[in-house]
Amino acid sequence: VQLQASGGGLVQPGGSLRLSCAASGSGFSIDGMGWYRQAPGNQRDLVADISNYLSTRIADSVKGRFTISRDNAKNTLYLQMTNLKPEDTAVYYCNVRGVWHSGAPGDYWGQGTLVTVSS
Repeated sequence: VQLQASGGGLVQPGGSLRLSCAASGSGFSIDGMGWYRQAPGNQRDLVADISNYLSTRIADSVKGRFTISRDNAKNTLYLQMTNLKPEDTAVYYCNVRGVWHSGAPGDYWGQGTLVTVSS
């Protein structure tokens, strides 16, 4: 499974960005998808995730500002980020979990996209 994340960049405080993560590969059934972020010197933390049934978990630090969604037909994950703050600056990683047709589980990470919130 290959994951291609995009949409990061430099934005001023209060601005918005939309991240996308497209998953490709055959023979793999995707269950959960999620976004994580890692700021310099920090561990990688969950931002939000979404199940195959569209139930979501959102970190308290971004609740009310970030929205996670997915398009199952396109195997694409999104993160709409609004009212961005300097503390949101980090590399954002997408994660996909599921099962191969063989029955083996899979857990994959994208390459990361940098979000910088600064004036």
